[in-house]
Amino acid sequence: MAMKEILDKMLGHEELTREETRDIILAITREEIPNEQITALLTGLQMRGVSVDELLGFRDGILATGVPALLDCDRYIDVVGTGGDRKNTFNISTTACFVIAGAGYKVAKHGNYAATSVSGASNVIRHHGVVFTADTDKLNRSINECGIVYLHAQLFASAMKFVGPIRKALQFPTVFNLLGPLVNPSQPQCQLLGVANLDQMRLYSQVYQKLGIDYGIVNSIDGYDEISLTGDFKVTTNSYEKVFSPADLGFANATPEELVGGANEDEAAEIFDAVLQNRALEAQKNVVLANAAFGIQVLEKGQKDISECIAIARESIDSGSAYATFRKFAEINS
Repeated sequence: MAMKEILDKMLGHEELTREETRDIILAITREEIPNEQITALLTGLQMRGVSVDELLGFRDGILATGVPALLDCDRYIDVVGTGGDRKNTFNISTTACFVIAGAGYKVAKHGNYAATSVSGASNVIRHHGVVFTADTDKLNRSINECGIVYLHAQLFASAMKFVGPIRKALQFPTVFNLLGPLVNPSQPQCQLLGVANLDQMRLYSQVYQKLGIDYGIVNSIDGYDEISLTGDFKVTTNSYEKVFSPADLGFANATPEELVGGANEDEAAEIFDAVLQNRALEAQKNVVLANAAFGIQVLEKGQKDISECIAIARESIDSGSAYATFRKFAEINS
């Protein structure tokens, strides 16, 4: 379908099909669509709100035009946030990934450099001397030998570079801000996703149900796109939807100040190291334990109670396994 017809549908308040949005991405990567039309499309979608099928179609297009990460591993998880909550927390999801891997599970972490915080996943990983790669043999060596692999988004999602200048010029979030968690090039069977509001929770829940994967979606009621323990938080999975308080998990409430990621990349990396080495503030450790535990519960298909999952995550840190896993990861990937 020509872009004129696509834009006519948008102006008529019609939803696009999954195939149509997939084809839009393919056309963008072939540079067949003028920037003005891409701008009009992204603006219209943002004003109306993206549908489940539209989001899935964009995902299909990005994966089809990108570089796949073919992992010879049956079951693994990605723990990721949508970003954009502007809370500037330390690297909670990334730290939780190493705790999960330290507990003996497999992880394929997908991430990028920071957009709205001091340090994104790629910042803290690179800070430790890791060299990003898309080489299949190296990726598989990493997940097989230390239980975790890191997939730097810019090496895989080729389509994103074609819309980067437009997204920057628009200066407001677009559908592409929602796609990051959905375009892990290894297409994991499990995902723990942090979202900044309940509207996003409903959208992603429907997306995951259509994809048929095991998932957990978390949102802290005060706006964090992860379990912050600063107050109540909601969790939605394949099997339940529930609001928890920190006390429900046996944790004290954290303060926003205890979760700040520092003023620069060095300070963010120091907090990351401190948690894995079991010398962090109690609140910093607890928030990582909480997020790791719900990730473990997803991997276990909800068959383990969350208290048991917390105990597994705690043992990963207390035993030194989480930090040993990270050191092995850094050695393999440097």
